Amino acid sequence: MGRTSLAEIVKRFGMALMLIAIIAVVSVLNPRFFSVSNFLIIMRQVAINGTLAAGMTMVIISGGIDLSVGGNVAFAGCLAAGALRATSSPVLAILAGLAVGVAVGLVNGLFVAYPKMPPFIVTLATLALCRGLTLVYTGGRPLLVDSRVFDFLGGGFVWGIPFPVLIMVGIYALVYFLTNNTKFGRMVYAIGGNEQACRLSGINVEKFKTAVYTLSGLTAGIAAVILTARLMSAQPTAGAGYELDAIAAVILGGTSLSGGEGGITGTVIGAFIIGVLANGLNLLNVSPFYQEVAKGLVILAAVLMDKLIHTTATQVEGVPLVGERVDAHQKQ
Repeated sequence: MGRTSLAEIVKRFGMALMLIAIIAVVSVLNPRFFSVSNFLIIMRQVAINGTLAAGMTMVIISGGIDLSVGGNVAFAGCLAAGALRATSSPVLAILAGLAVGVAVGLVNGLFVAYPKMPPFIVTLATLALCRGLTLVYTGGRPLLVDSRVFDFLGGGFVWGIPFPVLIMVGIYALVYFLTNNTKFGRMVYAIGGNEQACRLSGINVEKFKTAVYTLSGLTAGIAAVILTARLMSAQPTAGAGYELDAIAAVILGGTSLSGGEGGITGTVIGAFIIGVLANGLNLLNVSPFYQEVAKGLVILAAVLMDKLIHTTATQVEGVPLVGERVDAHQKQ
């Protein structure tokens, strides 16, 4: 009983403890880390990856994957900047960025749901498509943005909190509500847990899958607008590697790549682990090459620890893995 309780505690709070440990270690090595100004910098950095990870969480819970979000960010950001230059309307520019994000997500969802193509292949293809279209549209050159609205979106404060962080908080609150208090959320977990059983039960799996990828595209569009506003320019190479950081945040947060298990609250912790780690390594003047190595090792260690704890708890309780995945969300 004691072993099971300890395993459950580590499983629930292991990533939070890891985040605290990273903060403590970096604070000792560099006192500048533990300051209000630095934490504001971290929050701004996390806001973009955290926003992407919110949509990615729903996709992975449903048993899918979305590799297109990085390219989607670049394409949506550049078209938003282009719309601003063409119309001088920040509202239309923002809507253009969001529309592009939603359109890419919808295309992903339709191809995954109806021809039943593998999500990995579909989203990898749309990643390349978005990258190519971005370069064609911009000619490989950045598009500068000149707008007070965008300046506030990227660098403004409300009650002392960076505005991009408030946007991220709003997105997480919405996703939490959707996944925990609606039929849509229950269906997403059910599809990720056992898609075939859902089909046999008469659930319109295709509709829910399309909706999940569309929502992921929406969060990519929001992240694109935030990034463009923060840089005050749209870079054709923006978002490179963002899809990997978003997936890492979701996995670090305890969401299973096989689907049907996890939640948005864990993703927040995962996003902050990545953000704090990157910021801390910068302050410690660690080479960017070694930073990637360190990030990979931390993610690998965290996922391995979670897997071991999950397996140990299952063996002690004698509960099948599939049953545990289905029941885990209900217990939450």
